[in-house]
Amino acid sequence: MIRVLLVDDHEMVRMGLSAYLQTQPDMSVVGEAADGAEGIRLAQRERPDVILMDLVMEGMDGVTATREIHRLLPEVRIIALTSFIDDDKVYPILEAGAMSYLLKTARAPAIAAAIRAAMRGEPVLEARVTGKVLSRLRRPDEVMPHEELTPRELEILGLIAQGRTNQEISDQLFITVKTVKTHITQILSKLGVEDRTQAAVYAHRNKLVE
Repeated sequence: MIRVLLVDDHEMVRMGLSAYLQTQPDMSVVGEAADGAEGIRLAQRERPDVILMDLVMEGMDGVTATREIHRLLPEVRIIALTSFIDDDKVYPILEAGAMSYLLKTARAPAIAAAIRAAMRGEPVLEARVTGKVLSRLRRPDEVMPHEELTPRELEILGLIAQGRTNQEISDQLFITVKTVKTHITQILSKLGVEDRTQAAVYAHRNKLVE
């Protein structure tokens, strides 16, 4: 039986979550807290397996509570369940020790699935949070392939992404077709792609073309 603690300052949210989770044959709600401080007290007393933690609450917020619970009870899995997707909410709660991050718009079965995943040691992140995390994991000194392109090569890449032919690029930039082909060879090499179609896809994916 998975023992779940709910920490949220909205009573209706707690009631709704509790009512649903209690219908799950493998889950039991062992407590409800209206703020972070109460959440810490109940976590120490009830020793839940998983905590659903709101972030913005009157009194002690979810980040502070998560950090303290993670320090006192590192074995407890904490899932952030919030209405916010801002950077100043996402990163602090994950750094404080939360395993997963879900929005309150998530369907009840998805929340239950995230609780079960937490018990298996598997984090679950809302899709937009995954993108933020992956972006932040990029090393500050890491250079993206297109950052190696010269201004002229970037210009030609943009035209390739617009579907222009070599002749059209030549006419627009007042350079020979041979020069265009030379630039394209360099562009493909620097981007690590095989042909102009893949180069166009890269350009659109990285928003290098309007």
